[in-house]
Amino acid sequence: MLKEGLEYSSEVVVTKANCASAVGSGGLDVFATPSMVALMENAAMNCVAQYLPEGSSTVGAEINTTHIKPSALGATIKAVARLTAVEGRKLTFDVAAYDGEDCIGKGTHVRFIIDIERFMAKLK
Repeated sequence: MLKEGLEYSSEVVVTKANCASAVGSGGLDVFATPSMVALMENAAMNCVAQYLPEGSSTVGAEINTTHIKPSALGATIKAVARLTAVEGRKLTFDVAAYDGEDCIGKGTHVRFIIDIERFMAKLK
């Protein structure tokens, strides 16, 4: 059952592939902001996935984050998503990312519950 307070975390190790220099968001070998955002979205998506009706999923619609501290190659980054509001199909999450004990970014993320078949039909 979807309810406020559900929480999920996702982790990734910083590699050359998810650094700013590789994803095109900067020239340094540090964890990229787009990679942090993707990890936050992954945590939010997985937070609610098991509670959705069959044939449904969620899609990201809005994210507002800060990225306040760099992370080096080899660091393990953990993103935590906590469901803070359920308004019909609209789901709002608090998201944060950590490099060990240090918070490296935080914000809010909105996802919408969709019917997969109807959503994909819009692409035709």
